[in-house]
Formats: sequence, C-alpha cells, structure tokens
Amino acid sequence: MKTQLAVAVIAALSLPLQAEINISGFASVNGGKVLSGSGVPHYGIEPTFLADYPIVSAYTEDFSMKPESLFGLQFTGDLSEGLTATAQIVARGANDYDAKFEWAYISYELNDNWTIQAGKKRLPLFYYSDFFDVGYAYVWMRAPADNYTWQIFNYNGINALYSGSIGDWSISGNIYGGREDDSNNKLLSEFFFVEPTREIWKDILGGVVQVNNDWLEIRATHMQYTNERFRSGEQVLWDGKSERDGKFYGLAVNADFGNLFILTELNRLDLGSNLDTAMITLGYRFDDFTPFISYAEFEEDALDGENHNTKSFGIRWDFHSSAAFKLQYDDVEDNAFDLAVAGDSEAITFGIDVVF
Repeated sequence: MKTQLAVAVIAALSLPLQAEINISGFASVNGGKVLSGSGVPHYGIEPTFLADYPIVSAYTEDFSMKPESLFGLQFTGDLSEGLTATAQIVARGANDYDAKFEWAYISYELNDNWTIQAGKKRLPLFYYSDFFDVGYAYVWMRAPADNYTWQIFNYNGINALYSGSIGDWSISGNIYGGREDDSNNKLLSEFFFVEPTREIWKDILGGVVQVNNDWLEIRATHMQYTNERFRSGEQVLWDGKSERDGKFYGLAVNADFGNLFILTELNRLDLGSNLDTAMITLGYRFDDFTPFISYAEFEEDALDGENHNTKSFGIRWDFHSSAAFKLQYDDVEDNAFDLAVAGDSEAITFGIDVVF
C-alpha cells in the first residue's frame, strides 16, 4: 500500500500541471505508557490506556512511541474559477505507518457564501473533527477519548458549506449527506468484538451551525443515519431487525478571555437507548506555556452499559512557531463490567506536534 501511494503521488505530480498545487503537512511524534491499571481480566485485556478509540491507539505498561505518532500530507490543487481538488494522506503508528487516503474531495465555490464539496471527508460530528489528526491545533495530547469515541469517522458523499456574518458575529454552516461502509472496522474488529466486523452507516444526513464573536463560540450539530453490521460475515440483528436508526446531537460552547479559556462539548447518540458524552477543559496561557485540566465522560443509558470517565492535566509549550511540546497525565475510571472498555488506568504521554 505504501509503494502504491508513493507511485500514485509521484505520477500525479509529474504530469503536466494545469493547476497550482499546494502541499502542507502535519506530524506528531508521541510516546507514553501505562503507569498502573486494572485491565479487564475476564476479557484478557492487560492494563491499557485507550487514547484514541477509532484508531485503537492503545498504550500498555511497556513504553511505546507508535500508538499516536503520525505523519500527514495534504495536497490542494487550484483549478481556477472556484474549483479545487484536495487529498490528504496519513500514515499512523497505530497502523504500522501504512499510508492511506483519509480525504479526497472536490470543492466548487458557487459565490462568496456557498461552496459545494463531493468525495471522501471527515464526518463533522464533533467540534474538532475537521482537524482531529492535527495535534498542533489543540491544547491536549489528543481530543478527549471519552467524547470522541464513535467507530465511524469518515464518510463518502456531498456537502454544502456556508460562511457569512451578522453584525459582530461570524456564521458558518455545513449540510451533508452520504454513507460509509467500513469492511473491517478497526475499533469493533480489533478491540470490542475481536473478530472481523463490517460496519455500515448509510442514509447519513446532517447539519452543523457555528457562530462566534471575539470571545464566544457556539457550535450545534445534528445527524441521522441507518446502521448495519456484520460480524464474521453474519449479519447482526437488533430486536430481530437487520438495521437500526441512529440520531446524533452535539453542542460545543467555547469561551476565550485572552489568557483564560474554557472548552466544553456535549453529545448524545440515540440508538433506542442514549449514549451521552461530555467534556470540559480549563486552561490558562502563560506566554509560551499553557497548563490545563480536563474532564471527559461517556455514559450509556442501559443496565450495566458502557460507562467511563477520564481526568487529565497537562501542559503545552509552544517552543517554536510551528511546533509544540506536550506532556499529559490521564486517570481513567471504567465503571462497567460486561461492557468495560479497557479498565481503570493511569497513563503518562508526551510528544511534539508540528505543522509545515
């Protein structure tokens, strides 16, 4: 796969170009380990800190620099007259640095306010979804895992972006639709079910509205979809049905007072029972240093449902205009038994995020 991607990119860049090609990139070199943990003995899981659910970036008691390290390149071709093509390739340590296309879409600007896009993009469920892989873009080592936990994070489809303003408020929006068919979903196949699992989200339809002024930012989102699942080739049934409908709701409110800032996010996934997630972070900027404390939780509204939370504190040091060093301690409390994820754990991680 790595060789095929390299050949494809080199071939594309070697063709007579009819467009201006812009290349940007990002990288994270991170390491860490579990300081102590219970694991989940009845599932054979050793002490583990699951730092990133969709990618299954998992730390154990052995120090490792693979789980969260990654390298990404983004190519944007300006074809003029409002038409652009974008592709993003990411190689992750959690996937043995097997480079894959994460994004591949075409954009067309209809006017100053509206842009139409089509192709493969990140599913815009959360505030940090669009730049989830760009560690330099946020204060933590990673976006809080209890909150950013769903197994599907990309989709293939079409969307319409809006940007405008009313008085002192900037307004942006996104209406999107499509589907995602993940033939071997990593989170479900390698961690939860430990067997090949195909996860399908179809008839996806959603919208995002975001407003902000000098110090306050509010983002609201809603999405609905239909879910199908196959485990080891056999279709999963929910109450005797081969499909189930899901509805997602999200609200993020961020306040920035100059040095002091507060980040919050609330989400609910309705699958008949409710799966609720929440996050709050408080940070303060001391010139190039930004210490922070954070709390995130996941709670399923079902008997002995999935239930876990994480308390974190850390520091970000912007030692370079394009690079930041981070150090973070995480204390995970897993309160479920049958649906325990990775058990309790205390972990330390650190690393450098760069953009170029």
